Amino acid sequence: MEEMEIPTEHLHEAIHEKAEEGMKEEKEKWALYVALSTAMMAVLAAIAGLLSGHHVNEAMIDQIKSSDQWAFYQAKSIKADIAASSDKIIQAVTNKPVADNSQTTARYEKEKEEIKASAEEHAKDSETHLGQHVTLSKAVTIFQIAIAISAISILTKRKSLWFVAMLLTAIGSVFLIMGLFH
Repeated sequence: MEEMEIPTEHLHEAIHEKAEEGMKEEKEKWALYVALSTAMMAVLAAIAGLLSGHHVNEAMIDQIKSSDQWAFYQAKSIKADIAASSDKIIQAVTNKPVADNSQTTARYEKEKEEIKASAEEHAKDSETHLGQHVTLSKAVTIFQIAIAISAISILTKRKSLWFVAMLLTAIGSVFLIMGLFH
């Protein structure tokens, strides 16, 4: 009686091929995750960049408004000084009593206080926007570094670098959130 030959060699090759296909699919899945996460990093970087640009523009506008208010304040100061001293000058030149400008001077002083408050408010708003800009700029930078590391991870096929990129993305997200609520 002949012994039945079991083709284990073919079975071994088939198992090996299936294992390689599984590993290949796992690597392809990992590459897909890296690609999707990198796209998400790019979206977050774009959002942070847009918001950062908005806040730097707003900071500049508020600083200009503050400077305008301070110039207006100085003009009112000059008008108040002229109104206060004009009575004295006219009286000294003509030796005649003149109308009292104290009401005009008081009005200028009141207006100056309102203008000063407005100038200080615009300066404060400018500083707030500038703070948000700085925080959001940090987020953009961190996201860009994460994107670069993610690209390196896929090129070198090192998952550990991708995990570093994901950690940086989490840190960048914290800065993005802080920039929104600064």
